[in-house]
Amino acid sequence: MTENLKFPQYRKYKNGKSVFKISSPSTFTEIQVIGSNAIVHTVEAKILPDRNYIYDMLYAFEANWDKISAIDYANFQEKVTQKQ
Repeated sequence: MTENLKFPQYRKYKNGKSVFKISSPSTFTEIQVIGSNAIVHTVEAKILPDRNYIYDMLYAFEANWDKISAIDYANFQEKVTQKQ
């Protein structure tokens, strides 16, 4: 996998409950909806499982994530912000 990706990259869980903004090969932000609440997680990968998770989101995402656009991410973010 030597493809040169441009960052940020965006992904969404297949169930539509979380969206991800991958800022670099070692950082991402997740907006997760649980019930009527939205939780924002920012992760800086310092351990191997976190780096592997980001790698999977970037290169092996088809089984668990959908690729989305920056506009889709912003719309999701706006939608969950309005609910709170």
